[in-house]
Amino acid sequence: MARSLKKGPYIDAKLLAKIQVMNRSGEKRVIRTWSRRSTITPELLGHTLAVHNGKKFFPVYISENMVGHKLGEFAPTRIFRTHGGKAGR
Repeated sequence: MARSLKKGPYIDAKLLAKIQVMNRSGEKRVIRTWSRRSTITPELLGHTLAVHNGKKFFPVYISENMVGHKLGEFAPTRIFRTHGGKAGR
């Protein structure tokens, strides 16, 4: 179910504060975050966030096409190896 429009998109307060400070100063550096549930807003454009997938951090460069999606969508938590079967096929 989608979040109510009157509430607006959810973004972690600490993450938003860090982004706003970086936007004011004009610096660009990687920000590590565990907040996979945060929605990507236009304020995040052009920044690189290291999103935690439960084991390690995945660097995610935020582009215009990502606005409205969640950060967790770009850091996969499962890695598909292969289906069973005879080895060496």
